[in-house]
Amino acid sequence: MKQIHGGVTAPKGFTAAGIYCGIRNNPNKKDLALLYSEVPCQAAAVYTQNKVYGAPITVTREHLVNGTAQAMICNSGNANTCNADGVEKAQKMCELAANALGLSPDDIIVASTGVIGMPLPIEPIAAGIPALAKALSKEGHTDAVEAIMTTDTKPKEEAYQIEIGGKTVSIGAMAKGSGMIHPNMATMLGFLTTDCAITAPMLQKALKLAVDDTFNMVSVDGDTSTNDMVSILANGMAQNPLIDQEGPDFDAFLTVIQEICASMAKKIAGDGEGATKLVECSVHHAPNTTLAKAIAKSIITSSLVKTAIFGADANWGRILCAIGYTEGDFAIDAISVSISSAKGEIVVCENGAGVPFDEALAKEILLQEEIHMDVDLKQGEGEATAWGCDLTYDYVKINGDYRT
Repeated sequence: MKQIHGGVTAPKGFTAAGIYCGIRNNPNKKDLALLYSEVPCQAAAVYTQNKVYGAPITVTREHLVNGTAQAMICNSGNANTCNADGVEKAQKMCELAANALGLSPDDIIVASTGVIGMPLPIEPIAAGIPALAKALSKEGHTDAVEAIMTTDTKPKEEAYQIEIGGKTVSIGAMAKGSGMIHPNMATMLGFLTTDCAITAPMLQKALKLAVDDTFNMVSVDGDTSTNDMVSILANGMAQNPLIDQEGPDFDAFLTVIQEICASMAKKIAGDGEGATKLVECSVHHAPNTTLAKAIAKSIITSSLVKTAIFGADANWGRILCAIGYTEGDFAIDAISVSISSAKGEIVVCENGAGVPFDEALAKEILLQEEIHMDVDLKQGEGEATAWGCDLTYDYVKINGDYRT
């Protein structure tokens, strides 16, 4: 596996574009993205667990029943959620994109992100799509990434190559997400592309396995969004032997999907609204993997843990507290906790109790931009890692007037 340039357009046959069409008030921020494959694709997606979900999810679910698609359109600045005409507008976006690309509306994945409960103006989208389709290119991945961003401060994209069945297979990705981020997806969108030859059922299996251990292990603020979606398009242009069952080729493909999703997840966590630090929490030797995941999520979701990280305060009792209110059957008296960063590592808890440590060193460790917390339950083989960030004054500022 090696990292390459090009994001979602790195795989063969994919082009992308992003423009400003007028959904957002700021003309300096692109707000409409398009992703296109020159041949039909096998397709898969996973969606938010929120009972309130955006109209684009309803439409995309319908379009992916047959496991195929060929393009994706996404707007930022408006979530198209909780609107009486939301499904109609999402369908119209697909029709407009399909007309511009010579496809059927059923071939389009549609997504929206932004403010909830505001009617989506279709007029600027209709006016912008001809120019958007004309702008499609292999270099358009950077514009497309910008066009899906909301409060993100950094674009998030990557691409990798791997040999499968004697052929070079490429996988690309772009994602957005900064706030309203919590396990079981987030206010986050992820779009993956690949030229791998793989069936839709195996593509769905790989995507779900990867998302469960990556995007679903991210929390910025404990709020599960209404519009989360991660989708993947596979056009088969690498001409590798078709992956239609589990085996070495599927395992190789899954490894890359997991790697790229983990990288995107970390970028989302590190770019949390107002965040100054990326926090990674690894749980070891839990009674089972499910419990390990729950504990890791509990720790990185805790507002008290997050504020302690922001203040560079090694208040390990908050970590134990977050472990303790996690549902499940496990003992506390064997747990150890350590905190580390580029400045070193300290053990702050052994056998469920505090131990002496150098407070000055602890502060220096916690002042770094990437913090790692390591929790050892010593009660089994369950392992999990979750990603989050600190909770800062700026988070309140950003969200206090997000709509107005």
